[in-house]
Amino acid sequence: MKIVSLQPSVTVTLAGLGALDQVVGCTRYCKDVCPEVEQRVAHGDAQGERAILEDSWTADCAQIAALHPDVVIASVPYRLESLAEILRAGIRVVALAPKTLADVYGDIRLLAALVDAGDAGEELVSSLRDEIARTRETTVGCPAQRVYCEAWGKPLMASQAWVSEMVEASGGIPLVAAGAQTTAEAVAAMQPEVILAAWCGAGERVPLHKLAAREGWAQTEAVRRGRLYCVADELFNTPSHTLLGGLRAIRWALHRELFGRPVGIRGIEEEIG
Repeated sequence: MKIVSLQPSVTVTLAGLGALDQVVGCTRYCKDVCPEVEQRVAHGDAQGERAILEDSWTADCAQIAALHPDVVIASVPYRLESLAEILRAGIRVVALAPKTLADVYGDIRLLAALVDAGDAGEELVSSLRDEIARTRETTVGCPAQRVYCEAWGKPLMASQAWVSEMVEASGGIPLVAAGAQTTAEAVAAMQPEVILAAWCGAGERVPLHKLAAREGWAQTEAVRRGRLYCVADELFNTPSHTLLGGLRAIRWALHRELFGRPVGIRGIEEEIG
């Protein structure tokens, strides 16, 4: 099967399923979470390499059609006109729209079925689901902590529902509804004890000192105690089995005494400049 992936979460899931050699085209953002896509493969364009395409929002139908894929797999956010153009060209499309951890599990299983890798899919789901369960068991007796997770800074926007679920599994209380827009003043009034910022597309480049200077944030317990963190974008915003990295970042931020420090999280005290 020749697959075009228009979202990093799709590409990294296919890699986890051992099906990356079936991906003939993917986006430049896929390389950030799945560096293997730059490797040469048997299926692809004339040079034996994967084509780098636009994402689900700005997908170029002609560029995709030139690869003669059997299926295009997209995920939110969509530009419906782009998907409609692909469908009009007679190319099959699988469109994903995960919101919760249950959706993420379901999408992994769907992709696994598509590439005939059901056992591998169950292993990926179990790796995430089981570690979430163990985290919940480990933190069950700990005092609940107020947590604000931010997916974007202008305007302020809270992280997705799957992040809130991982916060709750780690003994935290999400302060802002998943995906909701808010303000610096509103967050400050909630007195978060831990703040985790993972801006979409920013990698690990969230300027924590600028966040700390927002209206009212200097008086929050999170900032006063140095519990303001940047989490690598892909650990929160790529709905796949790789959310394990996000879970590990959350639980360490809340319970340093219980968990070892994972990769992909940086505190304000480590920021230079």
